[in-house]
Amino acid sequence: MTSVNKKEIDKFSKIANEWWDPEGKFKPLHKFNPIRIKYIKESIINNFKLKNKSKPLCGINILDIGCGGGLLSEPISRMGANVTGIDASDKNIKIAKLHSKKSKLKINYLCSSPEKLKIKKKFDVILNMEIVEHVEDLDFFLKSCSKLLKKNGLMFVATINRTLKSYVFAIIGAEYILRWLPIGTHDWEKFVKPEDLNRILTKYDLSLNNLNGMNFDIIKDEWSISKDLSVNYIGKFIKN
Repeated sequence: MTSVNKKEIDKFSKIANEWWDPEGKFKPLHKFNPIRIKYIKESIINNFKLKNKSKPLCGINILDIGCGGGLLSEPISRMGANVTGIDASDKNIKIAKLHSKKSKLKINYLCSSPEKLKIKKKFDVILNMEIVEHVEDLDFFLKSCSKLLKKNGLMFVATINRTLKSYVFAIIGAEYILRWLPIGTHDWEKFVKPEDLNRILTKYDLSLNNLNGMNFDIIKDEWSISKDLSVNYIGKFIKN
């Protein structure tokens, strides 16, 4: 079995050179990054009761799945975490390795999917950010992720809800009207409802701790955490 959707990997490999261009095809992720970094950082600090002010995530072992070019891995690493970033696209991993070298950061980047990861240690935190809507078999993917997480560890999942509003905003709006994303980036049928995500993760010993919406304010040109789950949302789960 595999969680890798070759069509999706090919799609992102073709634009891999643009990962670090804030005005390129990944511009929405660059805008999205500050709010998700803040959410992840605060959740980890509270959960593990961390006290280091200069390196707030010092000593925490984090696996960033579907890390792309390292947009999330790098800032998390700067906060002191031991980061492993995996992606099924070899091109993405090459870009990520090159950029982390320039940034003088020690991040363990590997071309792999979670089910093929050859690492014996388990992680304190797993990040599944904007990845579950691109995998081949969601149940198998999340089962494989759960095996890599320590007891009482945290798993973050950020994705897009499957609603009429998400079709209008995330596909028609973002891809066809605003051209924030290349046309065909998302497939509405692969969007994941929060209740479906929770149902699968419950099977694999993960309990929902928190669920928040992530909304974009066009006037302020920024993202914020909200209670509206109808389009983008992020869930925090704890391994039982």
